[in-house]
Amino acid sequence: MGARAASRHTGAMHFATAIRPMNVFLVEDSVQVVQRLEEMLAAIAGVRMVGSAASAEEAIREVLTLHPDAVLCDISLAQGTGFDVLRALNAQAPEVEVYMLSNFATEPYRRIAARLGARDFFDKSTELGRMRDTVAARAANLH
Repeated sequence: MGARAASRHTGAMHFATAIRPMNVFLVEDSVQVVQRLEEMLAAIAGVRMVGSAASAEEAIREVLTLHPDAVLCDISLAQGTGFDVLRALNAQAPEVEVYMLSNFATEPYRRIAARLGARDFFDKSTELGRMRDTVAARAANLH
């Protein structure tokens, strides 16, 4: 009986270690914002940061290479726009969920993002808590 119980316990432990984290990639050109988002995401169980990029071209290249589960993407970038990233990823890797971030979260930008395939849109100045909750819920559903 003791051996049987140990076997069940080992199996449960093996299953627990097999859970894959939700891989997230950041597209943001502000170092301070990247650091803040990295800290926020690190506090979410089941989420792992796999990279970041400051330009549209770099972001597209890295995301297509890494194939993260989700991308958090600012609209305004050092080179290109988040819409460029969203458009390319929706065409080339539609399985990657893209969430847009902006300080310019006006309704026209939200409509464009939705039309291009964004899963959601967050105002960086007022909706980072909602973004965190959305990512946490998505990570929980991945398992």
